[in-house]
Amino acid sequence: MKSSKRWRRRLCNILYASYRNFNTFADNLLPEEMDVEDLFEKLNLEKDTNATLPGCISSNVAKLHAKGIGTITGKLLVGTAESLPQTELIDTTGAGDAFIGAVLYSICANMPPVKMLPFAAQVAAIKCRALGARAGLPHYTDHRLSPFLV
Repeated sequence: MKSSKRWRRRLCNILYASYRNFNTFADNLLPEEMDVEDLFEKLNLEKDTNATLPGCISSNVAKLHAKGIGTITGKLLVGTAESLPQTELIDTTGAGDAFIGAVLYSICANMPPVKMLPFAAQVAAIKCRALGARAGLPHYTDHRLSPFLV
């Protein structure tokens, strides 16, 4: 029990430190203000539609506003998932959990978000190639993850 509490406390400290550091960084800039929908469309045009591996496109730091919601300062990341052929899709049970688990691992490993999202998408895609929620989960040594763990 004590180790899980320590792990949770460490994860919370990492998340808080990342949040605090980003806000300090963002406050020192005077970014342009953009509508989040317009920025999303602009980034979506930059996607490589022929790519088979997951990727991530990042905007510059900007003040993002959405109608009726408000304004925040940050980056917008558009992630792409692996194009999985229908013949390789076996079972999607647990794919979302695999994605979130990979995101949490990435946070603990101090992986930047631009690398984190494609990594998590790849873990979820690998999981979908096997029957059952746990059977398809890749190991750290899986060769399909090596481009993300370098």
